[in-house]
Parts: sequence; structure tokens; C-alpha cells
Amino acid sequence: MMAVKKKRPTRDEFELEEIGNALVEANGENSEVILNVWEKEPVQGKIVKMDSRTRLIHIEKNIEITKVPFMDIMKVEIAPGY
Repeated sequence: MMAVKKKRPTRDEFELEEIGNALVEANGENSEVILNVWEKEPVQGKIVKMDSRTRLIHIEKNIEITKVPFMDIMKVEIAPGY
């Protein structure tokens, strides 16, 4: 029996644009963000790169870089204190 892969919830263009705008704004202001990522732990840190070619958002926290696929980001929050 095969495991059924859960399908990522679909978001409309408006939601995706909102997430994109929040990322661009946080990046421009050098804010620390908390990304709620589909089926993973939240990722917190500063955006160091938004790669339009690979559609990965590079988040840096304590010199460690986590690459998050844009389509897996469910919500963007500015970290408290920023």
C-alpha cells in the first residue's frame, strides 16, 4: 500500500501576492520574519536572498541558511521586536 502524499493547500493569486509582498517588504526593511511552512516547523530569520529562478527564499539565522520554497510558505509574520 502506498502512502498518500498530502496535497499542499491551494492559495489564490491574491494570497500568493500578499505573501510575496510581505517577503519583499521584510527584505527591504531588513526585518526578521517567521515563516509558517507547509508541513514543517516555522522558520525564523532574516531574508538574505529571494531567488526568482529557483523560487527559494533564503533565510539566515545564526549564520545558518535555510532555503524555503516560496510555494510552501503559508504565512509570513514579522518577528516580535522588529
